[in-house]
Amino acid sequence: MNTINIQYYTSPVGELILGTYDQQLCLCDWRYRKKRLRVDARVKNGLKAEYVEQDDEVMELTRQQLEEYFRKERNSFSVPLLLVGTAFQKQVWQALLHIPYGETTSYAGLAESIGDRNALRAVANANGANGISILVPCHRVIASNGELQGYAGGKPTKEKLLNLEGALPQQQGSLFD
Repeated sequence: MNTINIQYYTSPVGELILGTYDQQLCLCDWRYRKKRLRVDARVKNGLKAEYVEQDDEVMELTRQQLEEYFRKERNSFSVPLLLVGTAFQKQVWQALLHIPYGETTSYAGLAESIGDRNALRAVANANGANGISILVPCHRVIASNGELQGYAGGKPTKEKLLNLEGALPQQQGSLFD
């Protein structure tokens, strides 16, 4: 049986589970999200592998780059990624990678970016199924009216990430002031 190395990482905004397979990051997801079991099953089944708690170089690189991100020293990532999902999900996740640091887009804008503005609900579902949070920046997608919609790490976490990136007006007492 193939193995996916996993480790837990406590970020300033919540605990993540990191997973690597074949020297690529395949998981950087909120440990206590509602769809934890569904995401884990998709990754394990897609790679025909099981989780093993073990560290490796890609995991270390991921932790280092996340630390730099949270210190506002990094606004893009160079960790090799392995997206595990359907062809449509991968298309949406690739589109997420093109949303610049410090900017947001709407679900409608994301649907339009993949060439199908009628796929709004499917795009929103794929966005919510993203298992590589922060590096594949699903937190940068907001409602057309500017409201923050749900987020696997919780709306407060989404707000903190967007504030960190300067995508929202700064609020007093922000975690990253």
